[in-house]
Amino acid sequence: MALRALRSALFYLAFLGQTVILAIIVGTIGIIFGRTRIGLAIARYWGNANLFLLRILVGIRTEVTGIENLPPGGCIIASKHQSDWDVFAVLPHVERPAYIVKKELMRIPFFGWAARSLGCIEVDRKKGGDAIPSMLAEAKRELDAGARIIIFPEGTRRAPLAPPAYKYGLARMYSELGVPVVPVALNSGLFWGRNSLLLWPGTARAEFLPAIPPGLALEDFQKQLIDTIETKSNLLALEAIDEGLARPLTPALAERIAALKAGRNA
Repeated sequence: MALRALRSALFYLAFLGQTVILAIIVGTIGIIFGRTRIGLAIARYWGNANLFLLRILVGIRTEVTGIENLPPGGCIIASKHQSDWDVFAVLPHVERPAYIVKKELMRIPFFGWAARSLGCIEVDRKKGGDAIPSMLAEAKRELDAGARIIIFPEGTRRAPLAPPAYKYGLARMYSELGVPVVPVALNSGLFWGRNSLLLWPGTARAEFLPAIPPGLALEDFQKQLIDTIETKSNLLALEAIDEGLARPLTPALAERIAALKAGRNA
């Protein structure tokens, strides 16, 4: 456990250190020149470097499949969210990403400036539904400029196998913007927990699933989105569990795993 804590600490040190340095560089470039190819190239380097650090320092390997399910043109990518790995894993596969980012992050000096120069879209979660019109307007501008919107529809990181808690912001975007939505399932929370400082070895997997075409009724879309992401995320979790987890199981996680296995056997 002591070695695991040391390796995790080394990762966080390298991760936070390079994030601060690169945010200063990209933020400064953004203030002076606005959006540039250099800024996006640095952002891609940041994502790939973090995946590399996760692999060599804590043993978290990355596997992303289903890239062929990304349609041509504008779309919304809706990903399950269990850890910061989710941001790094999706980034290399999207030519011009525009993340939906909470307002608090956009107010961090340099980091927020960098995020804005990369096309990130701000949302004030404290406003609830009142924040949606401005988010929609920004999202439409980014789509018109050739970007692909990336959103975590539950709004925050969730524990692995926890009951879903999807918001309706994405459903509103889907109805208003009229573009396909590509669900993304993953199992990263089994290796990088949202409230854990320890990172555990294993293969974190994400899968881009077939796009949901525009035109569904709001409630039909919401149900299909949740069913699609949750079913596949549970299967990816079972795959990792069957391979064997290095991490100790909390009582809550052990209970969820038992319930998931019981459902599979049934």
